[in-house]
Amino acid sequence: MDEMKIERAVLVGHSMGTVNAMRFAIAHPSRVAGLVLAGTVPWFGRSPEVRDFSDEQLAPLADPVPEDFARGFQESTLARPIPAAMLDRFVAESLKVPAHVWRAAFAGFIDDDFSPLLRAIEAPTLIVWGRHDGFCSASDQQAMLGLIRTARLVEYAEAGHAVHWEEPQRFARDLIGFINSVAASAATA
Repeated sequence: MDEMKIERAVLVGHSMGTVNAMRFAIAHPSRVAGLVLAGTVPWFGRSPEVRDFSDEQLAPLADPVPEDFARGFQESTLARPIPAAMLDRFVAESLKVPAHVWRAAFAGFIDDDFSPLLRAIEAPTLIVWGRHDGFCSASDQQAMLGLIRTARLVEYAEAGHAVHWEEPQRFARDLIGFINSVAASAATA
């Protein structure tokens, strides 16, 4: 943001990326105009699904990362099919990540429970959740709403963890609508 001379921005994160967005909002509240958190939980490490995935699938993972692993991981984020070419592109990108990076990325956020700090977030926050999310539950979303008092939840009834892949047009509309509401609020403040 400094390099591009952006004073404030709406930060958008998905899954692990929500951790980065929330941590930035906590550390630099004056730089965050709003947050969009898709597929998030207040404590990734408490999720038995995430811990099981790390213990059972990441611990034994070796290079080169098998295509079946990358494809299975990406498909596990979906509640319904997406275009094959799109999924193939995501799998190809996943295969560029070495096994030790997969393990380190998950280890880095599994043991990072910063949920008590979420109360410090004051930026308007949009939480986007797919009802069929295999990693983030309805109770996790309610916990997020309780921790971030400026948050509101938008539920995608037919989507899984990767709401932005499954319903890209709707996600784009919701994102633009949220950004416009943040801009309008800032203009009247």
